[in-house]
Amino acid sequence: MAAIVKYGIIGVGMMGREHLMNLHHLRGEGVAVVAVADPHVPSQQLSLELAHSFSWPLKVFSGHKELLESELCDVLVVSTPNMTHYRILMDIINYPKPHHVLVEKPLCTTVSHCKEVVEAARKRPDILVQVGLEYRYMPPVAKLIEIVKEGSLGQVRMVAIREHRFPFLVKVNNWNRFNINSGGTLVEKCCHFFDLMRLFVGANPVRVMASGAIDVNHKDEIYDGKVPDIIDNAYVIVEFDNGSRGMLDLCMFAEGSKNEQEISVVGDVGKGEAYVPESIVRFGTRQAGRDGVQTLKAEDPRIKYDGLHHGSSYLEHLNFLTAIRTKGEKGPAVDLQDGLISVAMGVAAQLSIEYGRFVTIEEVMDEIKN
Repeated sequence: MAAIVKYGIIGVGMMGREHLMNLHHLRGEGVAVVAVADPHVPSQQLSLELAHSFSWPLKVFSGHKELLESELCDVLVVSTPNMTHYRILMDIINYPKPHHVLVEKPLCTTVSHCKEVVEAARKRPDILVQVGLEYRYMPPVAKLIEIVKEGSLGQVRMVAIREHRFPFLVKVNNWNRFNINSGGTLVEKCCHFFDLMRLFVGANPVRVMASGAIDVNHKDEIYDGKVPDIIDNAYVIVEFDNGSRGMLDLCMFAEGSKNEQEISVVGDVGKGEAYVPESIVRFGTRQAGRDGVQTLKAEDPRIKYDGLHHGSSYLEHLNFLTAIRTKGEKGPAVDLQDGLISVAMGVAAQLSIEYGRFVTIEEVMDEIKN
């Protein structure tokens, strides 16, 4: 039997507790959460109650440095507010004892911070870092990725992703209501979809054009005298270096939707679609036409806990655990470069709205301001 892999969770708000639940459902794989860190006492209490219900004894720290110095853990999950990721990641990566890290998306809120983390991690080959872009593990999305990779659609030319959903949830101290904390909606939320576009087209982004605004949500909210500045809807067009294009249609006041995500991938041979949470995948070829379109229900028998993201967080943990156990022979499925580029695409989209023009990924990577 492999040794128990000991986890610590830094930040046990809603997402941190979701990681705790997922790791509990993975206990049969030889994992245990042994410590958590969070300065917010109500979050500490909720995580303790949850762990107590699993009979997992937890050591509780008020900060990540104390947790690091305890040296109780092999793996750390970072699920703190976005603007804190950079400092915490740098402290973990620079700490003498190696800790593998699963960091929630977005990697950081700025491109320069992401680049610093990438650079620091390069000097620590003894540490694996995976970024929590788990949408690729949702069964219908994973099935569509498989169809694309098999070549069934031919050369992918267009990817359209629609996310029509509910407004941002309330978080601790309402940190997610402001761009300065979250990186902006197109970084905070949409890095998932930019990551998927890259996966589907098999190429890197070149330039981005976006239009978006705050039209409905959060207008009547005030925190410390400030009104939220996070956009609630946008259209984003992305051009890739192989000539493919992606489009994102985001609306965060669309609770009246059957599906939250609808993904369409079109190649020169065929078209595939995925629907979440219906978990349906459709695909067909130009030759077979409408009558030849196949529909299937996407399921993954490995999932033991659906949680907030249709089982994708569970599979993310399963995959990361495999990478850790195989000593990184196979690197993390979602690495720091994926994290960096998904943030750069979001930043470019936010700037495009601000400037009213195309923004290149190159200028975002070099941090040129117009």
